[in-house]
Amino acid sequence: MQGKTLIKLLIVAAIAVFVWKKGIPWWNEHHSGTSATSAADDSCVSAAVEASEAWGSSIGRFANPPYDLSAWGDLHSRVEHDMRNAEGKCRCIADSCTTARTAMSELRSLVNDGPPPSDAVQRQEAIDNAINSARDLAHQGK
Repeated sequence: MQGKTLIKLLIVAAIAVFVWKKGIPWWNEHHSGTSATSAADDSCVSAAVEASEAWGSSIGRFANPPYDLSAWGDLHSRVEHDMRNAEGKCRCIADSCTTARTAMSELRSLVNDGPPPSDAVQRQEAIDNAINSARDLAHQGK
């Protein structure tokens, strides 16, 4: 009876050592760091989406002159605020953050060009595509 008990204890001890040495580090590597990074990436991308949508949903009012310069100034201020918020959240080194920062840089250039430039639609589409790419990268944990 004691021989069987000793063998069982050795097997349990071997499993415990294996879990301690291999299982716990593997779990921490694959779950802890990714969750924190993904959360930062998601908030970055969400903020970039918000800034882009603030611009895209309001720019139609300025499609044809004459422009209401007061309304243009309000839109510019709101989008600037949203872009600063996004840039603040996109300071991580992940590819998704880098892509979102690039999109915000392009959006800033578009917004600062004054009342809507003639290529605003194409530039907005490129910005939206970059943000979608950043979202995909964030979901992949990159």
